[in-house]
Amino acid sequence: MERQSYLHISTCRVVLRTCLLVSIFLAFVGCAQFQHQVPEILPFMDRSQTETDGDVRVTVAVPSAEESRQIFGLPLAEKNIQPVWLEIENNSDTAFFLYYIAMDPDIYSSGEVAWKFQSSTYTKDAKKNIYSIIRDNEIEWYFKPGTTTSGFVYTNLKMGTKAVVVRLFAEKNVKELAFFIEVPGLQADHHQLDPYTLYAEKDMIDLDDNGLRQALENLPCCMTNKDGSGRSDPLNIIVIGPEEEIWPAFIVRGWDESEVIYGTSLGKTIASSLFGRRYRYSPMSALYLYGRAQDVGLQKARQTVDERNHLRLWLSPMRYRGMPVYVGQISRDIGVKLTTKSPILTTHEIDPDVDEALDYLIQDLLESQKVAKIGFVAGVVAATPDNPRYNLTDSPYWTDGLRVVFVISEEPTALNEIEFLDWERLYQKYE
Repeated sequence: MERQSYLHISTCRVVLRTCLLVSIFLAFVGCAQFQHQVPEILPFMDRSQTETDGDVRVTVAVPSAEESRQIFGLPLAEKNIQPVWLEIENNSDTAFFLYYIAMDPDIYSSGEVAWKFQSSTYTKDAKKNIYSIIRDNEIEWYFKPGTTTSGFVYTNLKMGTKAVVVRLFAEKNVKELAFFIEVPGLQADHHQLDPYTLYAEKDMIDLDDNGLRQALENLPCCMTNKDGSGRSDPLNIIVIGPEEEIWPAFIVRGWDESEVIYGTSLGKTIASSLFGRRYRYSPMSALYLYGRAQDVGLQKARQTVDERNHLRLWLSPMRYRGMPVYVGQISRDIGVKLTTKSPILTTHEIDPDVDEALDYLIQDLLESQKVAKIGFVAGVVAATPDNPRYNLTDSPYWTDGLRVVFVISEEPTALNEIEFLDWERLYQKYE
């Protein structure tokens, strides 16, 4: 009986001692302070862009993840938060509101941002300071006549090229200005492309409507491997337009750039596949046209890297009415499989109906309101589910054999204003 009492007392002492140590620890870490001032010099402003609509002038800049940490003293990017700096100079006689949903439908409030950093290790004053620095640097949503207002909007993180749509509205008056900001931090594959020096002037081919159609029909059916000995997925996309207008059409629709293959990007890709994580900027394996790997890789990832719409594009030596012509391919990754035809013994399995991914791209790009013309040309030999063709990793696919041609415009184009090229019949496979 005495032994049991002794054991009980000893146990109580251990518990009390542990509780005391925990209390001391919490009291110690609870003393953490947060004192931070926004720097007076903001280097990211050197990358700002400015546009004017009438008497309203808008300037936009986007800091990188590291610059964001320096500004706020907090790792906002680690919480998927990307601050966007705006300055609205309203020299009109009308007050405007910022329609911030156009910038990001899932915008963060200042209180929400601050809450993500309300660690138990901070004192009450530190938590208050965090809230203040986030709130005080948030832009006001209302712009009076004759005023200049600046501050941050807290958006979702987007690496690479960031689309920022600034929509201002008043009674019977809407102003919309679109910005496409290159944010440092992503080693995108297209950074290796210089579209203005890739081809010598003597090698450029200028084409009219008939010449363009014939040239596109005469393209190879498919991408190939490095030595050109095999055929992969069909070349089924043509994108034409001013160089500075092509990529915004994709970026504004949520397409992400692809990173080059290096240690970090390869590790993220493997982790995404193994643990079911999303990796929006996963590198793409090299496939070939014009004797080189793709110039640009774009993708829309789902929950993991195993499932995504992705496309590859090559700048061709063709020009149509002075505009560059990109040739490419789109397909939908639906999973992974083992194969001896890949150096890493695995590859993506594609949706065998490759026209399904093509149909998706058509509707997606039309939503950008940047497509002025659309049409179809032949050039890919048709294949059926009963008699499919196979790509380099033995994945079967079938197609109606058509390529879609997009002509991108500098001006917004509504659906009912799009011109249809009178080449192959639209959706002839359904007739």
